Amino acid sequence: MPEPAYVAIAAEYARQIRSGQLPAGTQMRSLNELVERHGVSKIVIIQAIQLLERQGLVRTVPRRGTFVTDHPHLVRVAPERQMEDPEDTFGHEAGGEVRVVRETERLSASEDLADMLEISTGAEVLHTVTRATEDGRPISISDTYQPTEAPDISAAKVLEETVADRIPRDQHAKWLGTPAGDLVKTIQQRYLGPDGEVLMLSDISYPRDRYDKFVFRMELTQPLKQSPTE
Repeated sequence: MPEPAYVAIAAEYARQIRSGQLPAGTQMRSLNELVERHGVSKIVIIQAIQLLERQGLVRTVPRRGTFVTDHPHLVRVAPERQMEDPEDTFGHEAGGEVRVVRETERLSASEDLADMLEISTGAEVLHTVTRATEDGRPISISDTYQPTEAPDISAAKVLEETVADRIPRDQHAKWLGTPAGDLVKTIQQRYLGPDGEVLMLSDISYPRDRYDKFVFRMELTQPLKQSPTE
């Protein structure tokens, strides 16, 4: 599934900002200029700018315009990063060379894994380990588990993410070079289908200091309860 236009446009400018091609303080083109340049609607450009703002790369000053921030920090923004390949996501986050390596195997689900995937013990599962480096330095490792009989995650309707500081599993600690007893930033994901079925589980580890903050934006499909007033 191709990434949305606003994600691709934001990624283009994120790469330019992180590489220094757009230095701090640079004023971005006007809304109308960006619409003409990219051949998209105003709402697409607005969404792209809002994504760059959530990533901490630009700031918008009313009646003046949008400017590159003085000290861009890494901000992990979801769910937009799930709309890109890891090569693209890490590529526009970094100024160096990014390499992503995957190892895939088919295995029989253990009792614990079967419980988490809500499948039968022994059912076939696709297990993928994804490792990423920037200029040779490890920046991420993940284990994903996907029942081979489940639909692709493009059918997912819900993404759950649990963010925590934890002692990493041995394989993750070894890859990231984490000293014994030190914590890493972990994200555990569950992709759920239309009927609540588990399509995929992911266990991701980053160096604890990689991201300055984590942003998750969601659409509210049900009305919220109004806050009590005095």
